[in-house]
Amino acid sequence: MAEDVFKNIQVLKGIPVNQFMDTMGFFSAALGLNCTGCHVAESLQDLDKFAEDVPRKRTARRMITMVQGMNKANFGGRRALTCYTCHRGTQVPEVIPSLMEQYTVPPEDPDRIEIVPDGPKEPTAEQILDKYIGALGGAERLSTLTSFIARGTLEGYDTYHVKVPLEIYAKAPNQRKMIYHTQNGDTTTVFDGQRGWLAAVDRPLPLLVLLPGAELDAAKLDADLCFPGGIKRALNQWKTGFPVTTINDEEVTVIQGTGAGGSRFKLYFDAKTGLLTRQVRYTDTPVGMVPTEVDYSDYREVGGVRMPYKIVVTWADGQSNILFTDVQPNAPIDAAQFARPAPAVLKPKGGAQ
Repeated sequence: MAEDVFKNIQVLKGIPVNQFMDTMGFFSAALGLNCTGCHVAESLQDLDKFAEDVPRKRTARRMITMVQGMNKANFGGRRALTCYTCHRGTQVPEVIPSLMEQYTVPPEDPDRIEIVPDGPKEPTAEQILDKYIGALGGAERLSTLTSFIARGTLEGYDTYHVKVPLEIYAKAPNQRKMIYHTQNGDTTTVFDGQRGWLAAVDRPLPLLVLLPGAELDAAKLDADLCFPGGIKRALNQWKTGFPVTTINDEEVTVIQGTGAGGSRFKLYFDAKTGLLTRQVRYTDTPVGMVPTEVDYSDYREVGGVRMPYKIVVTWADGQSNILFTDVQPNAPIDAAQFARPAPAVLKPKGGAQ
C-alpha cells in the first residue's frame, strides 16, 4: 500500500501505489501544477524530499477531507464533487463570473462528450467496427498478421523531451511488450495476455504489477489493438448515441465499450476513412476519475495491413510521442519477451542528461 512505500502519508492511506500515483496526477490536472507545485523543488533529485511537509501539502489534506465530507453530507457519499469541480485547472478557484466565457462559444473538447438520450443510433457499433476493420485491410488480411516487431522512438517527460529508442513486440491475439531506453534506464511494459507489469526507474518501485481494473483493461486493449481483427471481442457493452464531434477539424464517430475489469473506454473513428483516431480511458482514484488519451495517426501499410506509425499518449501529468520507423510483420518472437520483466535498474551517474 502507499503508506508502506511513501513516507508521511496521512490521508491517502490504504490504496495501492499505482492508484496513489494516479491521484497525484489528478491533483496536477485539477490545479494546473506539476510535482514541485506542491512538493519542495529538491524532490526531483531526492525522492525522500517528497515526504517533507509544506503549507500546500497541508492545505491539500484539508481540502481532501473537506470534499469527502461535503459528498457524504450532501450526496450520500457519492463523489459528486472533486477538486476539479471548483479549481478547473487553476490554483485558486474563480469566484467572479467571466463575461467573455458567457458571451463566447468555447472550443468543444471531444473527450468530454457523453451519450445523450436523443443521440444518433446509426451507424451501430458493429457497423462502425466493421468499417474500421475494412479500412485496415479487411478481416481476411488482418487474420494473416500474427506478430510484429516495431522500432522507433519515444519522446516524453521521462526522456527529458529527447527522442530515445523504442521497441514494441506483439503477438496475436493479445500479447504486447513495449520497451524504451531512457537516459536513466529502461522502461518496460508487458502484457502477457492475462497479467501485466511495468518496470521503470522513475516509479516509486522498480517493478509494479498492473492491477485488475483500469490498468489491466488498458494494457489488454493496447494489446488487442495490435491485432484489431478481434476488436469486437476486446470490449463488451458496446454503446452508441454520442453527439457529432470533431478532432483536428475532422468529424469523428464515437462508440463506448467496457473492459473485463469494468473500465470505460471511448473510441473515436474518422467518419470518412473509418480509421481509429483516438482512444480515451479512465482510471478511478479516491479523489476523482483520471482520463488518458491515446491518439493514432500516420497510418501506413505493413504486410497488407494499415497500422498507425504515430501514437501520442496524454495523461494527467505527462505526454509521450511514439514514432515508428520500421515494422516487421510476422516476425518470430520468443515467448520469453512476454514474461514478467526484471525490476528496472538505474544507470550509473553520468548516464542521465
